[in-house]
Amino acid sequence: MTLQEIADAVGGSVDGDPTTEVTGAAFVDSRAVVAGGLFVAVVGERVDGHDFAAGAHAAGAAAVLAVRSTGVPAVLVDDPVTALGRLARHVVDTLDVTVLALTGSQGKTGTKDFLAQVLAAAGPTVATAGNNNNELGVPLTALRADRGTAHLVVEMGARGIGHISYLCDIAPPRVAAVINVGTAHVGEFGSREAIAQAKGEIVESLPADGTAVLNADDELTAAMASRTSARTLTFGRAGNVSWRDVELDDLGRPAFELGYAGEWREVRLAQSGAHQVLNAAAAAAMAFAVGLSLEQVAEGLSAAQAVSRWRMEVQERRDGLIVVNDAYNANPASMGAAIEALVAIGVRRGRRTVAVLGEMKELGDGALDDHRGVGLAAATAGVDVVVAVGEPARGIAEGAESAHGWPGVAITTAGRAETLSWVRENVSAQDVVLVKASRGAALEAIADGLLEEEGSTPVTPEVNTEVQLP
Repeated sequence: MTLQEIADAVGGSVDGDPTTEVTGAAFVDSRAVVAGGLFVAVVGERVDGHDFAAGAHAAGAAAVLAVRSTGVPAVLVDDPVTALGRLARHVVDTLDVTVLALTGSQGKTGTKDFLAQVLAAAGPTVATAGNNNNELGVPLTALRADRGTAHLVVEMGARGIGHISYLCDIAPPRVAAVINVGTAHVGEFGSREAIAQAKGEIVESLPADGTAVLNADDELTAAMASRTSARTLTFGRAGNVSWRDVELDDLGRPAFELGYAGEWREVRLAQSGAHQVLNAAAAAAMAFAVGLSLEQVAEGLSAAQAVSRWRMEVQERRDGLIVVNDAYNANPASMGAAIEALVAIGVRRGRRTVAVLGEMKELGDGALDDHRGVGLAAATAGVDVVVAVGEPARGIAEGAESAHGWPGVAITTAGRAETLSWVRENVSAQDVVLVKASRGAALEAIADGLLEEEGSTPVTPEVNTEVQLP
């Protein structure tokens, strides 16, 4: 698009030559310049993107979306973030692309990664990178699509009522899924019901000939069927898309049979954790909604690899120590799922299990009880050692110690440095270590520290193709 075309689409004015063409994607990080792209000069709390506009242009950006002149070709607008959303909507409207959007309290990114890889086998697919699911991430994702793109997979997060409606206005979905309604961000919303109200906006945005994909096993999610005139397709043990005969291999990776419309196909996932089955089923339902066959979906799920960092990332040190790095985010439900996976690996391999767990943020008034609940769940599941990282996570250790008859050990450390030192001194090649907390705790440093010990090389295990279903 030329700068004049961009200005017309967003209601801005051109600063420079209006025939200047933008041929690359939009971007917001001046350290990762896209050649021929559009640099969006976001004004943040600590950094003003306008200060980096000239550098981005010198490094290859075609132009800048900005509030004020910066001495380089630009489209000037009142608010670059709002204008970015308008530009994305304009581009989506000009493309023959099917938009598939998804949200949920946990499992969004895993489901998105499964779906993107399944759809890619059926046609060119653009999907959210990582979890860039906000008012910047959604339009940036949409603007990576072009005339050859068949599917646009968009993960959507919510910080309040109306947020998802806004994101759906940027990239209107034809297929929209709600994975679940949990307690993540309950501190911001106040209740699960308020979370459900916000998440359900995604199905309200659907056209009558669209498809709402809902979790049949989650009461608040299943109830969203009444909020849309679109067709409903459910997933879950009681859903239209279901599963049976789940087995975990010695790295906790599930093998199961996926069922839809009376037929069943075998699936073997490369990702660890029984909870991945639900994510895979959600992705399958979304793929069925755009016409893929059960055989295509089963093959795509089995071939899918982990593409987002620090999410049940299983690595084996050269000496044999297994580290499960799930440090990207955490809430009570995802903590429980990760703990189950840790124990499964420990049982199958005959290893001692060590759970290194940090603070879960945004839990509101129930935070202490939720942390204690996670610790109790870890002890009840049979985790051998529970390490609570930092004072905010002390409740995890307290919860573990409260488990009647638990023979394990629970400690609380001062922070990441002390935790890494303790774990290095107290784990052996015969252990399996889980590292998990909310993003703000940055516990990936502990996982990396364990894997980077002198004389050790991280090795990502290959998919076990010898799992047999009963």
